[in-house]
Amino acid sequence: MERIVFGPVPSRRFGKSLGINNVFPPKRCSYFCIYCQIGRTEYIEIERKEFYQPEQIKKQVKEVIESLKDKEIDYISFVPDGEPTLDINLGKEIEILKEFGIKIAVITNSSLIWREDVRDDLKKADCVSLKLDAVSEDIWKRINRPHKELNLNKILEGIKIFSDEFKGELLTETIFIKNINDIKDEIEKIGEFLKEIKPEIAYIGYPTRPPAEKWVEVPEEEKIDFAYIVFKSKDLNVKIIEKKGEKEFGFTGNLIEDILSIVSVHPMSQKEIEKFLKENGGSFDLINELIRRKEIAEIEYRGEKYYRKVFK
Repeated sequence: MERIVFGPVPSRRFGKSLGINNVFPPKRCSYFCIYCQIGRTEYIEIERKEFYQPEQIKKQVKEVIESLKDKEIDYISFVPDGEPTLDINLGKEIEILKEFGIKIAVITNSSLIWREDVRDDLKKADCVSLKLDAVSEDIWKRINRPHKELNLNKILEGIKIFSDEFKGELLTETIFIKNINDIKDEIEKIGEFLKEIKPEIAYIGYPTRPPAEKWVEVPEEEKIDFAYIVFKSKDLNVKIIEKKGEKEFGFTGNLIEDILSIVSVHPMSQKEIEKFLKENGGSFDLINELIRRKEIAEIEYRGEKYYRKVFK
């Protein structure tokens, strides 16, 4: 059966996060973001449908939790290689996974939140992270490259409605890209919108792993600082997502399956791969073999080597 569960993966927002890849085939999304670390979107769509039976997902989560024994999991997170709200069973899956007594998080690009059924599903989670990279339509289209039928105003209105109704922890994430959404006017507009919805934490980020488009650049440090100051001036609890050290990845007993499931949603650096192999009795020959079989690809970004799943 397809590997649905991966990790636990160290998350900057959710600690030790057991990931759920609840959408297939790979890279099925409503956006084609220029900075996506998973690579280019293969299937861009907005219609919700069934991908897995909720019991299938529950079974794999149970197996992974049992294989980890005493290792702590902070969150079960819906963070697939596409958009999680495309899954019409999302609400049922959240409900059935709550039986494990672990908090449930959903990381969404917000594109379908204008739909009442999507908002109702997301409200069942303990924590929801919403993407907001732009509030101006031209910039939104340049950075997120949305499905042609999506409407930014409807999305922004849906975010407002959801923020009023949601009883859990609401987070937002804004990824800044040089010369696209890091301009002062857009930063001010994003800050003003975030002030309205009052997230518990407004995360500021920039690409730290290889983006979908090679020409994507990280903003100047002063622009990130400016965004931080602007968001703070709106009485927001702001945090900058930064890459700090190498991460600890969970091991379930099968090196190849673990590596492939992790790099399908979370590209690993060479140092992270080497550490993971060393801790779990593997050698780099395994990585070279996966590259030879074209199951993973080696990519260089900002002077470092990363490994990402090759989607067929």
